[in-house]
Amino acid sequence: MKVVAYSVAPFEKEYLARANQKKHDITLISNALDMNTAIYAVDKDAVLVSVNDDVSELVIEKLFAMGIRYIATRSLNTDHLDKAAADRFAIKLSNIPTFIAVPVQTKEMMQSNADQIIKNLDQWQLNKCVGKACVASKGCNGIKSGHHH
Repeated sequence: MKVVAYSVAPFEKEYLARANQKKHDITLISNALDMNTAIYAVDKDAVLVSVNDDVSELVIEKLFAMGIRYIATRSLNTDHLDKAAADRFAIKLSNIPTFIAVPVQTKEMMQSNADQIIKNLDQWQLNKCVGKACVASKGCNGIKSGHHH
C-alpha cells in the first residue's frame, strides 16, 4: 500500500520502519493533517494519523476525493475521527486496540504499537477485516456495533 503518515515524531520513524520492513510505501511527515496538508495524500491508498490530526468530515471528504480508502490512527482513542463521515465515504478506519499509553513508554511498547499499525495495513491490503482494530459506527461487516443479526 502507498501510505502517508502525518504528525510523525522523530522517535516514531525508527519503530514504523522496523515494523514495516519495506512492505508498504510509507511517507513519514511531521506536518499535522488538515485541509491544507491533505494534499500530501495524493496517489496514496491510506493515511496514518495521530490524535492531534484533523480527521473531520471536510478533511475526510477531501481525502476520499484523492483516492484515500483507509485511515489508521496511531492511538487507541478514536474521538478525533469523524466515523459517520468515514462510513458515508466507505473509508475503513482502524486504531491500536492494545495501545499502551504510559508516561514513559518502553521501546518494546512503542514497537508493539508500530507493529499493530503495519498489521492493520497488511490486513487491508489482503482485503481482510482488521478485527479488534476495526473502528466504525457500523462494525466491520456493516452491522451496527452491538446489534448482531
